[in-house]
Amino acid sequence: MARKSNIARDKKREKLVAKYAKKRAELKEKGDQASLQKLPLNSSPSRLKNRCFLSGRSRGYMRDFGINRIEFRKLANEGKIPGVKKASW
Repeated sequence: MARKSNIARDKKREKLVAKYAKKRAELKEKGDQASLQKLPLNSSPSRLKNRCFLSGRSRGYMRDFGINRIEFRKLANEGKIPGVKKASW
């Protein structure tokens, strides 16, 4: 489980990105780099980090499922992810 502070920090960044998305797009279209630099650093979409919605872990994130590898394996073994089964050949 990730620390609660890291999860909260990422949620705050998501809100900032959503808040400044329109303004950032307009400034990029105009080519106004000076005004872009005055925006908060955390309003940049490149600062967002993919996190598992179950545990908050950022490493081993599987984009297709929205969870990390550990949670994926646990749920797959329990048969809770449709269409996924253990490989054997």
